Amino acid sequence: MNAQREFRALELGRTDSVGRFSPARFDLAAAEEDGTLASVGSTYSPENDVVYDGISRAGVRLVTFAPVLKHGLFPLAEIVEALLEIGVEGTSGPVEIEFAVNCPPRETAEFGVLQLRPLGRIRYGPEPDLPPAARDCLVCESSSVLGHGMVDDIRDAIVVDPHRFDRARTRDIAQAVARFNAELSAARRPYLLLGAGRWGSADPLLGVPVTWDQIAGARAIVEAGFADFKVTPSQGSHFFQNLAAGNIGYFTVNPDTGDGFVDWEWLAMQPAADETELVRHLRFDAPLVVMINGKSHTGRVMKPSTVNSQVSTVTLKSEP
Repeated sequence: MNAQREFRALELGRTDSVGRFSPARFDLAAAEEDGTLASVGSTYSPENDVVYDGISRAGVRLVTFAPVLKHGLFPLAEIVEALLEIGVEGTSGPVEIEFAVNCPPRETAEFGVLQLRPLGRIRYGPEPDLPPAARDCLVCESSSVLGHGMVDDIRDAIVVDPHRFDRARTRDIAQAVARFNAELSAARRPYLLLGAGRWGSADPLLGVPVTWDQIAGARAIVEAGFADFKVTPSQGSHFFQNLAAGNIGYFTVNPDTGDGFVDWEWLAMQPAADETELVRHLRFDAPLVVMINGKSHTGRVMKPSTVNSQVSTVTLKSEP
């Protein structure tokens, strides 16, 4: 009842409106015809109420990986174990990996590493409640936040406000953000990234289609919805799993539905250290302080002028 009975695969002969291959759902008969099910499949016999390893018998096909894990068709467990040990040694902490395998009966079995990255580790502080703060002391506040703890060394912000945001020019916005990110990263200056729409959106009409390396220097990220478009949190997507790995604060704000706010007017009044037609780089004499409660998923960004009177009451801690 609970075994895998179908899978998703790319239909290489079909593309969507922008030329991308589209995933489709198939049952296991397609994998058996292709020759790939034999490496990972088993068979359920309704007559005997037994699951048999392999697919040589008649019956219901299941994915159990028994030929690999039980009968050693391919040394998958051993390879994964070795890679995890290497990853832990190289990163000084637990890691996760993604991989792809071509198993026998293909002529040459192959194991390919797709990516490896450290697992994010969150250490909750003893006092999870954020202190009260007046709205005019805040750059941003949200009840849909990923991360935990406090970041108090941010003196720069890259801002794409709704008044400058142009849905027809989001690729230009991405390039400008990438330039500022490269400059700040080279100077070892962490920054706050704020923008309208979704960061890393595959659809350039819904947000800024940056890649992770173009915003990797950010210590906290804010994405805000439009009046006609509510931003859906990206916490479950592949792109933003990097946030969890780096314990990077991630705020989703939809003020038109009552979920938080961004003080865009205050940001617009701040002098820019550098700017383009679409993106502004702000630099502050005092730090912006990001505070996140990972248990309640709430968070706020304090304005520099109000930090000294507020931070002393915060007991949240984040692991370096």
